[in-house]
Amino acid sequence: MGYRVVVAGATGNVGREMVNILAEREFPLDEIAVLASSRSQGEQIEYGDTGKMLKVQNIEHFDPAGWDMALFAIGSEATKVYAPKFAAAGCTVIDNSSLYRMDPDVPLIVPEVNAAAIDGYKRKNIIANPNCSTAQMVVALKPLHDAATIKRVVVATYQSVSGAGKIGMDELFEQSRNIFVGDPAEPKKFTKQIAFNVIPHIDSFLDDGSTKEEWKMVVETKKILDPKIKVVATCVRVPVFVGHSEALNVEFENELSAEDAQRILREAPGVMLVDKREDGGYVTPIESAGDDATYVSRVREDPTVENGLALWCVSDNLRKGAALNAVQIAELLGRRHLKKADETDDAAFDAVFAEDE
Repeated sequence: MGYRVVVAGATGNVGREMVNILAEREFPLDEIAVLASSRSQGEQIEYGDTGKMLKVQNIEHFDPAGWDMALFAIGSEATKVYAPKFAAAGCTVIDNSSLYRMDPDVPLIVPEVNAAAIDGYKRKNIIANPNCSTAQMVVALKPLHDAATIKRVVVATYQSVSGAGKIGMDELFEQSRNIFVGDPAEPKKFTKQIAFNVIPHIDSFLDDGSTKEEWKMVVETKKILDPKIKVVATCVRVPVFVGHSEALNVEFENELSAEDAQRILREAPGVMLVDKREDGGYVTPIESAGDDATYVSRVREDPTVENGLALWCVSDNLRKGAALNAVQIAELLGRRHLKKADETDDAAFDAVFAEDE
């Protein structure tokens, strides 16, 4: 017997990726339902590369009773409506929006970093998925924090347009094409032209001059990793389709050499160290796209502080920054709490798919 799993927002970038990753990782399913708004009702999406098709249902009319868990990728406003309904029906919500991240009764989970925190999920029957930039950063920082205790982090992000959804990706494509043919490249989704440009502004501005995206990285890192860590972030949108990058400057309480940090990162869960001090001996966003790992490169000592390191961190924001982390949370929830058998009834599972037309 496996799990009955819902993916809400299945027609969006992150939702589709959730469905793909469930298939790739052979998540033990007995049944899967894919939901979206009424606009997408009746559409079909493929379950990974299996050739099996799933028919999209209208979330407004879906009854969550009897379902084990729901992976939400529907934004904060819709989550505010549907998450309590699903949770009350006994279906644990794993939410990708920002709505519940800082709720003290909702665990904010990156499985490689704070798996034990998931034990508090029963208070609301909701688990939060962190911001995409936070997720990859804490995966890289956790083993270093364990080794030498982080005091302060200064991070500058280089965030791809896929973090703004399909509309962001379309805008980069259209502006790039327009510039090549001499047509206007007026911004619509972004505040300025994104093609061949960078924009130091993600989400809304706060009173202190930081943006909400930067605030998220600060408070989420404290909740996930350690409340004592000081964090300052500058979040920048760049003309890359998929893959977020981060330049990290980290100050520690205790001495940690670059060589020791490389050794630790080489063995760390979820981290792939690619750090050759030669041309091309590092990872860029293009190479991270489609991969599960959080890549770390350019590890070096910072001589301007007593115990400091600088490093470069890259990850596929649609995967580890969103969909993959949500599926990993679902796997963790199953192992630690729900504990259904791993075997799936293939005949019953096949029966939930629509015909491949």
